[in-house]
Amino acid sequence: MSERLVLFDLDNTLLAGDSDFEWAQFLIEQGVLDREAYEARNQAFYDQYRAGTLDIHEFLNFQLKPLSRHPRPLLDEWHRQFMSARMLPLIRPSARALVAKHRNDVRVIITATNSFVTGPIAREFGIEHLIATEPETQAGEFTGNVTGTPCFKEGKVSRLEAWLDRRGETLASFAASWFYSDSFNDLPLLQRVTHPVVVDPDERLRAHAHAHAWPIISLNDAHAIRP
Repeated sequence: MSERLVLFDLDNTLLAGDSDFEWAQFLIEQGVLDREAYEARNQAFYDQYRAGTLDIHEFLNFQLKPLSRHPRPLLDEWHRQFMSARMLPLIRPSARALVAKHRNDVRVIITATNSFVTGPIAREFGIEHLIATEPETQAGEFTGNVTGTPCFKEGKVSRLEAWLDRRGETLASFAASWFYSDSFNDLPLLQRVTHPVVVDPDERLRAHAHAHAWPIISLNDAHAIRP
């Protein structure tokens, strides 16, 4: 039991922004989604997520349906443009340094955002393992539905446990476990690891961290984390 497991939330943790929100805004700017119909809803869902009141199934219907309206090669091309224009600017040197600090550990990005959006981002960080909400596909094309349990709140715990089970492991298989997150929505998983670390947290998570003497770090400072 010498391996260590390190879990990273993605949005507003490793990223200086939210990939879900940015993907929808990108599609709006490309004219793929109607601005009047989608922009206010996109902002409302983001505000609900920050407030801890998001209905994940309602949001996934909003987020995944556009994937079903376009062929996969076109979606992949849009995503390449999205990575360059919207995601790379949100990857701070301090976040890359934090990931590099754990280079000898088993590293996993675990995120509520769907795997189509987040897979290339995980690869950009050099993180092999991704646990994300999974869009349903048929014959390689997206249906607009979700497969399995959304990777959100308690769902992050169950999705992690299922992933570990497929590897013949549990959290107890590791000498130590970390989870880095900014959001109170991630409290169920933060409470399960041996080393919860909050990153530029929302107000409720900051208060919880102070009450339980959890470390709080910032990735807004380029010198906060060194490899």
